[in-house]
Amino acid sequence: MVEKNLDFRSDTVTKPTPEMREASYKAVLGDDVYGDDPEVNELERVGAEIFGKEAGLFVTSGTMGNAVAVLAHTQRGDEIILEKKSHIYVNEVGGLAVMGQLMSRTIDGIKGHMDPADIQAAVRVDNIHFPPTTLLCIENTHNSAGGIALTVDQMKSYRDVANANNLGVHLDGARVFNAAVALGVDVKDIAKHVDTVQLCLSKGLAAPVGSLVVGPQDIIDKARKYRKMLGGGMRQAGIIAAPGIIAVTEMVDRLAEDHANAKVLAEGLSKIGIKVVNEVQTNMVYVDFSPIGWTAEDWNKACADLGWKSRGRGTGTRLVTHYGIEEEDIRGFLEGIAKLV
Repeated sequence: MVEKNLDFRSDTVTKPTPEMREASYKAVLGDDVYGDDPEVNELERVGAEIFGKEAGLFVTSGTMGNAVAVLAHTQRGDEIILEKKSHIYVNEVGGLAVMGQLMSRTIDGIKGHMDPADIQAAVRVDNIHFPPTTLLCIENTHNSAGGIALTVDQMKSYRDVANANNLGVHLDGARVFNAAVALGVDVKDIAKHVDTVQLCLSKGLAAPVGSLVVGPQDIIDKARKYRKMLGGGMRQAGIIAAPGIIAVTEMVDRLAEDHANAKVLAEGLSKIGIKVVNEVQTNMVYVDFSPIGWTAEDWNKACADLGWKSRGRGTGTRLVTHYGIEEEDIRGFLEGIAKLV
């Protein structure tokens, strides 16, 4: 039985499965900085294998994962290319400017997709006045675009531009397994077009803590040193790595349930008169409740009255389905909202 978790704010609120809790309890522990923790080593090995990469690195969060990967790809003064509303650019506290002294050049995407011609145009020519362009960053699924899954062909188009300009490619794949499930492809098919991938274990995959970075051995070695610099060198980390192994080996296929529930939620809200503003592909539903005359305060109160957590702002919000929310919960929520409306 799934532990109920009636919370639409994010898939970061997932609770670990009973199997994950047991794995943490039984974990054989060692000092990870010395490379002695068996669970961490196995998680890194399995993660790299799943993505078809040489090596993996267990980090505390997606933000740290993106940071150490990008730092490992670049040098101070380099310029990186990102989509304008990407998580790395908007939601990671400007860390790459502070820690890496990197310039960011942004591109307006359509549903999270950057036109390869725009990427090509953004690459700096060799000129004494310009910073060198060295890295292209991609986000898949793209959060602010509504959880959109970028296709394998789109990923290949990025790789082609990168190859033509000798750029590294990093994928912020916090929800890349959602993308793979939505597209019906092996995650390797997405990952083969990038050098490094950051994937979150603590979102839809329901592990309590952590992310993985996978990629070439030399880049991961550099990233490991940056992890230590940033305070991410962990000791007996097997208690949080053990659930991560279950996350990547047993929790991927069930993401399809979250996608189906998101569609049920979107269809139900539309019938009530609440506007769904994104194309619902994965586990995110972006809504505008102004058509029914509600404010964020009205929405938040209604959700609280029904026993749900949500975070309305202005005239809309993002609703995220995840482990701990089942279809019957969604239908009950829709019935309750309809009555309040």
